[in-house]
Amino acid sequence: MKNIKLADSKKSSITKLDNSKQNKRICDTIFSKKSVPYLLLMPAFAFYAIFWLAPVISGMMEVFTDMDGNFTLIENFKLMFQSDLFGESIKNTAIFAAVSVVLQYFIALLLAVLLNSKFRGSKFLMFIAMIPMAITPTAVAILWKTGLIKEGWINSILMFFNIVKKPIVFMNAEGLSAVLLVMLIDTWTVTPSVMIILSSGLQGVQKELKEAAYTFGASKWAIFKDITLPIIKPSIITSVILRLIAAIQVWAIAVMVLGYGKAPFLVERIAFYVDVVPGLPTSEKIAFTLSFTTTVIVLAATVIYLRISRRKTGGNN
Repeated sequence: MKNIKLADSKKSSITKLDNSKQNKRICDTIFSKKSVPYLLLMPAFAFYAIFWLAPVISGMMEVFTDMDGNFTLIENFKLMFQSDLFGESIKNTAIFAAVSVVLQYFIALLLAVLLNSKFRGSKFLMFIAMIPMAITPTAVAILWKTGLIKEGWINSILMFFNIVKKPIVFMNAEGLSAVLLVMLIDTWTVTPSVMIILSSGLQGVQKELKEAAYTFGASKWAIFKDITLPIIKPSIITSVILRLIAAIQVWAIAVMVLGYGKAPFLVERIAFYVDVVPGLPTSEKIAFTLSFTTTVIVLAATVIYLRISRRKTGGNN
């Protein structure tokens, strides 16, 4: 009997040892060096799955279903094309994105190069240039709206210096004039953020490269074109893509300063159908379809820009 009990105890101890080894292997597998990064990212994945992926899938289902819940491929797109100011919103968004991105890029690059030269007073200029970035969008809208009214500070300055004889009614601007007005406000607001990205890229340009180029007789323009720009190209691509995405989605400044309809943009139309006419039977479908169309345009514009920039790099090489 003692031998039987001893054998049973040995078997149980061996079983426990095997179970502990198995549990250890499972723990080692779960918490291995390869799996730990994924475990740490699980909360972020869960957050995006719940608060981003689920609404996106729900929105896409709304785009491809009719008012009765039946599948449709083009019915909601017909409603979108027939909606008020859709054509004008496409045109305004394209003009705004093309012109504002180029304008803001060149102004930001000029400021970044100027500040990188470390002249006397460059820190003060940096402080002044960064002020718009510290102001919230709502405060920006209030600031410019109080300036653009007939008795605002812009007309006061223009009349004080005898640039105009009577006040300009900026708030009556419509169409292309309104788009240019929004473009001016947006450029004043976001240029500092582009400047910071380009300035960080300029910090990585080694002085030895410039000194070597000067030694071989290169001009300042040649150094900037052939050395500085290729080095900061990643910063340029990043800044342009971020601004392109934001420019296509512009709407808040236009609505807060001018109101709905004066400068229609794609996202401004989405806000219009959600905020102003939410009770119409087709307004929700048009808003979802406009959102889907805007997303497709943003992705297409980003891919096209990346391909063009890569081809230019390949051609230069």
